Amino acid sequence: MDDLARFPLFRPLTAEALAALAAAAHWRQAEPGEVLVEPGAPAREVVFIADGVARIILHGAAGREIILNELRHGEFFGEAAALDGGPSTLGLVALTPARVCVVPAASFLAAALSTPEASHEVMRMLAAQLREREARLMELMLLPVRPRLIALLLRMSRPAEGGGLVVAPARPHHELAARIGTRREVVTRILGALAREGLAAPGPEGLVLGQSQALISEVENAYRRASGG
Repeated sequence: MDDLARFPLFRPLTAEALAALAAAAHWRQAEPGEVLVEPGAPAREVVFIADGVARIILHGAAGREIILNELRHGEFFGEAAALDGGPSTLGLVALTPARVCVVPAASFLAAALSTPEASHEVMRMLAAQLREREARLMELMLLPVRPRLIALLLRMSRPAEGGGLVVAPARPHHELAARIGTRREVVTRILGALAREGLAAPGPEGLVLGQSQALISEVENAYRRASGG
């Protein structure tokens, strides 16, 4: 019960509801690369990330894997399929060693509807996911590959100790390519150009975005050109 109370969704639950949920849930330790949910699997469970990182994936044309997002502590996967009873179109794979809590869909729904606070938390997280997917769709539809990659790097970055932003750890080029729908060779070529222009370069912490405002402006200008502005 104490472990379940660590998840924001479950904090509003009564002790009785939390005990019922704990009795239905089971815990799982996953190794990097281990599949937690297969794409197209029936919506029987919702997976909560307690420790580690898991990756949401989509299998595109010709079996190519597209990376949609990464989940960390307190986040969960499978709630949309649990709500409508349909199969999950996405998959979930452990990126690092991960400890997860697996909750049956029926128990998840009972907990989510047990209090207004829990229902609001589910709606809030679904809304956040929808906004992010809308932003990704707009990028894929409107932006050329270079500003699309820059937008991804900006989202993945955090403030660096010496100023500017850093993507830490630096991500493999094939991973970045999978996240923006292009090839590894294209990402390598663009990152090389960004380094020559002094906009992004490897550093001790990771990939340093030394001129973040210039990168932001490039993405904004690409959107304006796409919209005819």
